[in-house]
Formats: sequence, structure tokens, C-alpha cells
Amino acid sequence: MPWRGIRDPYRIWVSEVMLQQTQVDTVRRYYAAFLGRFPTLAALARARSNDVLAAWAGLGYYRRARNLHEAARCVVREHDGRVPCVPELFSRLPGVGRYTTGAVLSIAFDRPLPVLDGNVARVLSRLYALKAAVREPRGARRLWALAGSVVPMRRPGDWNQALMELGATVCVPRRPRCEACPLARWCRARALGRVAAYPPVVARRAPVRMRRAVVLIERRGRLLMVRREGALLEGLWEPPGVELKKGESARVALQCELRRLGVKARVEPTGRTLRHTITHRAIEVEVWEGNLMSRAGMRFKKLGWIDCGREPVATTALGRKVATASRARRPGGLV
Repeated sequence: MPWRGIRDPYRIWVSEVMLQQTQVDTVRRYYAAFLGRFPTLAALARARSNDVLAAWAGLGYYRRARNLHEAARCVVREHDGRVPCVPELFSRLPGVGRYTTGAVLSIAFDRPLPVLDGNVARVLSRLYALKAAVREPRGARRLWALAGSVVPMRRPGDWNQALMELGATVCVPRRPRCEACPLARWCRARALGRVAAYPPVVARRAPVRMRRAVVLIERRGRLLMVRREGALLEGLWEPPGVELKKGESARVALQCELRRLGVKARVEPTGRTLRHTITHRAIEVEVWEGNLMSRAGMRFKKLGWIDCGREPVATTALGRKVATASRARRPGGLV
């Protein structure tokens, strides 16, 4: 992994933020490109928000990028551009929680702080036959206390990375490779013959099913995109769309949304739908096509003509999915 064996706190920090809720193979593809664009913390702090989001496009969970960007600015502004090595100071930065504090400061500064992610929690739960799940508050407290009690004073960063690696490659959720585990002789779950029982399974939140309609309006090879508002996807681009209430007409709802944006267009159904999932929401998306009639009154601060295949802009995952499906349907054109 390109972030292993380094001591630069900025580069370690970037890797840890990217790895939150994202698979390693995906992060590998973005890590070098992001650092190529923002090679230092100072460079990230100077960057425009739109450029940071564009470089993050495809990783998802964009709040991570916003927090990392704002935290870099705080370090430059309040800590003379140096990542603070004191846990109390580092943990006050935007988006920095207990896990990030432990990971970055133990690896970069040899601070004897624990880390606890799903992999580490699984190793500890099995090693001590502890009925505790990291996604439950009480279980998380017990596991954090246990992780803190075993972290060594010497080379704590190596220890934390070793635990994470052990959980990711050997002590895996299904069919763990116990015969290859260096902790097998001390593992209580294995001694009990109940490795699969640890950690306990926690029921996932039932998905909320939603309907959404989006309209594709094309002009000279570019799609009309709107900048999203709201905490979840603020600042990201996707085709104009609207969440549909039960029994609501998609045509009427889309026309109302376009009028709100100052766009005059005729909309027609394509008969196509897409499935999209974000956090706990399962969304069925109706895809419509629009014929632009007038651009007078368009709210250009919220709207833009974008070619998702060529321009480095921060689009939502749904926006990329719709644009990709549109290009595939008509070779040589977006819609």
C-alpha cells in the first residue's frame, strides 16, 4: 500500500480519511492522484472547494473531503501549517474523531494511542471471546477500552497497522484463516470452537425505499447539471431532479423543479429506470429527457453545462451513473 512505511502526517491523514467506508482497492486508484494535485497540506489549504471535491469525485461520502479541506485550513491558520501531534489539539480539527486521531498520531508521531475499526474490533472480539459489536455504543466502549489496554508504548503505529492488516487478511468475517494467524494459540474463540460467533451480528437498518425522477437536457454534447443543496450532497452536480411523493406525477414534479431553476423545457419519459443506493436509502430513479425551449431566466449560479466524461467536476454518484447510461445508449452523444 503506498501509504505504508511513511511518516508524513499529512499523507497518512489523507489515506486514513480515504479508507473510511471505502475499500482499499478503490483508495489505491485515488490516493496518488489526490496527492499529485495537493502534494502538501499547504497546497490543500490553498485549494478551492470545487477543486477538492472534483479530485475526490468517485470516492463518495464527500463530507470527508470537505472536512479534510477545512481541517487543512485550520492547521495552516492555527498551527503554523504543522499537523499537531497532541491528541487534544488534533482531535479538535473538523472531521477528526477518535479513530483518525489514533491512526495518524500513532503512525506519524509514535503516540501510544489505540485504533478501532471493523477489522480491529473483529480480532479483539475473537481473541478475548468478547460479545461486543463496534456498531453498538456499549460494545464500542468495551472494545475501545480493550484496544487501549493492549497498545504498546514502542512502535504503536506498527502495532495498530498490524492489527488492521490481520483483520483484513487473516481474521476475516467468513472463513477466517486461523491456521495462518499468529495469535491462534491465544484465541479464546478458537479454543471454544466458536470463531463464527464473534463478534455478534448486529441487525442492519432496514432500507428506506424512495422514488426520484431526473431529466436529461443536452446541449452541444453537455448535460445540464444543477448543484445540489443540503448537508448530504451539498455542492455536487447532477441532472435536475426531484424526489417523488407517493402517487405524485413525475412530469408535473419535474416541470415545477425546472421552473424553480428558471428553465423552460418540455419533458418526456424514456421508460428507463435506474437503481441507486446511498447510505440507507434505496432509490428507484425514473429517467426523463428534456427539450430546452428557453434559457432566459436560468439561475446560472446553480446550473452548468457539463460533460461528465471529460471535465473534472464533482458529480454525485447518481449523476455519473445517469450520464454513463446515457452515453452508452447513444454512441457519440450524451443523450
